Amino acid sequence: MVTQEQVRTALRSVKDPELNLNIVDLGLVYDVEVGEGGDVHVRMTLTSPGCPSGPEMMAEAQSVVEALEGAGKVDIELVWTPYWTPERIDPRLRAFLGG
Repeated sequence: MVTQEQVRTALRSVKDPELNLNIVDLGLVYDVEVGEGGDVHVRMTLTSPGCPSGPEMMAEAQSVVEALEGAGKVDIELVWTPYWTPERIDPRLRAFLGG
């Protein structure tokens, strides 16, 4: 069965095309749950409600998680609470970016 860590690792391959940074390090992935039978539920957000790359990133997230061996049904949920801010970026990456 697939694990939360495997899902997060797969999601690191999904990049925000405007920032060229992966969605996990950007802090866009809020939660990963793996249930019975390997069903996966991912709660994620976007940098802004009007993000033009949102549908593309969500479709790619769906695709990479579905490709994992042992993954069952995959649900990528778009949430707006809590609202994303730059403080959610991985601290190492934020320091590299000068924040």
